[in-house]
Amino acid sequence: MPAQIGDLPPIGRPANSALLEAGIMTLAQVAAHSRRDLLALHGVGPKAVRILAAALAEHDLAFAD
Repeated sequence: MPAQIGDLPPIGRPANSALLEAGIMTLAQVAAHSRRDLLALHGVGPKAVRILAAALAEHDLAFAD
């Protein structure tokens, strides 16, 4: 398992695994999902979602919710 996937920030191995299993490998793909959708993935917790939210904001993107 790579420490970082595509342009995603480092969010930890369990969250990386969950995103990979869901086919999410880029910030654009993260932006197509809501926070609730991501939190429902086993391995993605509030900390990972906060890190992803900050990365999305840096790229003028946001969650779908």
